[in-house]
Amino acid sequence: MSPSSTFASRRLLAHASLLLLLGVSAASLAAVDPSIGERPPVTPVRASKIILVGDSTTAVQGGWGPSFCADHVASFLACINLARGGRSTYNYRAEGSWEIALHEMRTDAYAGGVYVLIQFGHNDQPGKPGRSTDLATEFPDNLRRYVREVRAAGATPVLLTPLTRRQFKEGVLVDDLAPWAEATRKVAAELDVPLVDLHARSVAAVQGMGPVQAMRLAQARPLPEQVTAAQAGTTIGATPAASAGATAVAPQDNAAVEPMGAPKAAFDYTHLGREGADFFAAIVADELARQVTALRRNLIP
Repeated sequence: MSPSSTFASRRLLAHASLLLLLGVSAASLAAVDPSIGERPPVTPVRASKIILVGDSTTAVQGGWGPSFCADHVASFLACINLARGGRSTYNYRAEGSWEIALHEMRTDAYAGGVYVLIQFGHNDQPGKPGRSTDLATEFPDNLRRYVREVRAAGATPVLLTPLTRRQFKEGVLVDDLAPWAEATRKVAAELDVPLVDLHARSVAAVQGMGPVQAMRLAQARPLPEQVTAAQAGTTIGATPAASAGATAVAPQDNAAVEPMGAPKAAFDYTHLGREGADFFAAIVADELARQVTALRRNLIP
């Protein structure tokens, strides 16, 4: 470019900048430089938001939640994981975690709606002091209260039945969370809440895998004696109860391996490693797309 052309270009840019400072319209600028024209109208964003509430089987360590948020939501669907290890329908609220979730439910910035996915059950079971709830009354009442408060906040509640554990006896999955799953289904039907039946889907999937293949879903590799027991059809905890020649085995101590806080990255039949998180997150995304059609376009299978 010649010196004269460079000088002319600089004068044109300076002139255009001055016109902008004086509030001159784009049409006037186009008269100076035809390449500058009116911009087309911009379509407002209709973003949506998902909030995950629950225990360690949903949480950022040991749950399906991280894979769900990372791999199954489009850019117009924000996803925040507020699940915490060792929480039940009781202590999640008592400690103040629910207040944080309520704060996140503000809908003013999300024209597409805010959806709160709620999954509890593992820590509501007996034997966990400070966490356990009564199955007949307190557990369903707590779920009802969560639903009412989500709706009062202007958001949409979605109930999830609890993810199955992966313990087996004589080749059959030990479905110890079935009563809590059924209680969740009843509350969903009673209050007309969308239901993701993760329990039913996960029970069928894990039973289909069998005790050995299901070990791949855990956070860490099993001990050799755990693999040997699984090959015979019955899973055992980290410390086998059987002595030499005995047939009795010790099941997983759920209270011990499902502590308050983040789970240790060790093998157990509850928590999920990357493969397990990916597997069950895909199931949640599939079921959620079926049950909440408004979210379907922003969910990735």
